[in-house]
Amino acid sequence: MSTTTIRTASPNDAPALVRLAALDSAAVPAGDVLLGEVDGRLWAAASLDGAGVIADPFHPSAEVAELLVERVRQLRGQRGGRADVHLARRLTARLT
Repeated sequence: MSTTTIRTASPNDAPALVRLAALDSAAVPAGDVLLGEVDGRLWAAASLDGAGVIADPFHPSAEVAELLVERVRQLRGQRGGRADVHLARRLTARLT
């Protein structure tokens, strides 16, 4: 059984975020970032402003990315709805 952890990124996470972004051929999410780790390994990251998600394409990381999108939505105080479902799908569609 795997352990999934969602936590706020710290300055010490910068190198891991850069590596993850390179794997995903994407930019490092700007601003405050949430990390999704599986068994201590970084699989996904999401900007707290809701602007972007990156994930490791070499792991089944779509579900971790979806968890991050949902947690960002909760932290931003948004109510769930059709727009949120579409946002989550759009952000994670390329990860599946």
